[in-house]
This record gives sequence, C-alpha cells and structure tokens, in this order.
Amino acid sequence: MFSYRHAFHAGNHADVLKHTVLIATLDHLLEKEAALTVVDTHAGAGLYRLDGDYAGTSGEAAEGVLRLLADKKAPASPAPAAKSATKKVAPEAEAPLADAIARYLSVIHDFNPKGGARIYPGSPFIVQHLLRDHDKLKLFELHPTDARTLDANIAQLEAGRQIAVLREDGFGSATKFLPPPSRRALVLMDPSYEIKSDYGRVLDFAAEALKRFATGTYAIWYPIIPRPEAHDLPRRLKTLATKAGKPWLHATLTVKSSKLTTTPTGETQRPGLPASGMFLINPPYTLKPLLAAALPQLAERLAQDRHATFSLDSGG
Repeated sequence: MFSYRHAFHAGNHADVLKHTVLIATLDHLLEKEAALTVVDTHAGAGLYRLDGDYAGTSGEAAEGVLRLLADKKAPASPAPAAKSATKKVAPEAEAPLADAIARYLSVIHDFNPKGGARIYPGSPFIVQHLLRDHDKLKLFELHPTDARTLDANIAQLEAGRQIAVLREDGFGSATKFLPPPSRRALVLMDPSYEIKSDYGRVLDFAAEALKRFATGTYAIWYPIIPRPEAHDLPRRLKTLATKAGKPWLHATLTVKSSKLTTTPTGETQRPGLPASGMFLINPPYTLKPLLAAALPQLAERLAQDRHATFSLDSGG
C-alpha cells in the first residue's frame, strides 16, 4: 500500500502539467482579497532534490522540467485559439514562451535562484510559496516516510497556523474542511493510483465535496495508462460536474506512445508513464486560454517520440 514514492518521479512531464495548471489556477483565485483555503489530499514529501538518490535513479526530471529549462529559448509552436482541441504536434514558426509555462518556470526559479532545478517544489511548497499570510493550507499524507519528511520540510517554513499537516487519509478526512469560513477553497487530488480503488475514491470524494461545498474549485490529476479505470475517470467526472450544473475543464498531455516495445534481446518493455491529465470542476475562466497557448508548446518541447500530443476540452 505504501510503496509509491513521488521522489522518484519529481519534475517529470506529469508534474510539469500538474504544476503549470495549479499555479495558473492559484494566480487567479488569489486575485480576490478574501482568504483562500487549499486542501491537498495527497501531499507527498513537499520538496525534492533532483540530484538526490530517488530522482537521480529514475532520471524522469530530465524529460520534464530540466528539458524545459534547457529549452526555454528554443522556438515553439504558435498557440491555437482557446477552444476544444486534440492535435498532433509539428514544429512551426517561432513563438514566445506561453505565459503559463513562463510563470511555472519562474516559480521553479524562485526555489533555485542560482539557476537550474536542483530543488523541485512539490504541490505543498508551490502553494505555500504563492499563498498570502491570511490564507490556509491543509496537507494530508499517509505514507510514513513521506509524512515524516513533509513534517520536517514544513517546519523549516515557520508558517505557524497557516499550514496544517495531517497524517490521515485525505479521501476520508479532507471534507471536514469544506466549506471553509471564507467560502473560498481549492482542493487538489493526486493520489498515486497504484491501486484500482483510487479511481473510484477520487470520484466518490469529488461527489461528496461538491455536496458540501458546491462553489469550491476541484483539481484532479490522473495518469493516462492502459487501464480501463484511467480512461473512465474523466468521463465520469464530466458526468458528475454536468449533473451538478458546474463548469469543467479537461486538459491532457501525451509525450510518447503507450505501446509495449521489444528489446533486441526479446524482452518486453513498458513505456513508463506516457501521458497524464488534469480535470477541474469550477475552473477559473482564465485557465482555458492560458492552457490553449501552453499545451502545444509543452507537447512539442517534452515530446519523447512522434506520438506527442495534447487535448483541451471544457463544458458547463
């Protein structure tokens, strides 16, 4: 149950997508003066060393944030119009770096003022970095090692009562903070999906959260892998949002084919994570145009083969 460690995957293409969306969402929500409560149901360790043993073993950051940093002055495809899209990626005319990507990289730079990305901030540290003094952050983490590391990392911030770290099941406990006193909240859900039941628990939690707090913003990350539950989740979330009369936004980023490959010695290799998605209920109205400009650039810059693509859809 506790085998998954995000440290092995920190800074990969899925983190780039998730954190680009998270930052753009927070930037909009923090424009209002009223306090914001952010709930992270699966916080992880909060902060990662990309030159450490875990990230160094997998090397996934090299195909994610590190490639973006090395490539940020290279030409990128021009942004399409802000509308539903699914497109193949092809190099075209030069275009400036999309605002959402530039903003994401600026936050990474804040944690690495000397350049590069030796330190990679997870969602808890990205959120805390952007929050104001009167906002609140609720972090849930059950993994024993990650929970201890998260406690230690958060303690260094000396944030006092602004941040609460809870060693509880986020899916079982996080709704107790909904609605918050200010009636403004962002809930981030990104479990490991190591076990199939995580997909159903995401849906159940989202349904319960909407009942308790219909106007909250809910952001769900999920992997796009050859598993029926992974492809069924966004469809079921769309149905949930539509029945609740709430707007939704669905963005995906694919960097390579999901097909199995065979080595010269005849061994079958899995491709690793080929794609991931972000599904938001009650998204900021500013998010879709930002992603319409960013997604084609991410697909081009993070492509690992000719199957790199993206999609963006919305409703409500």
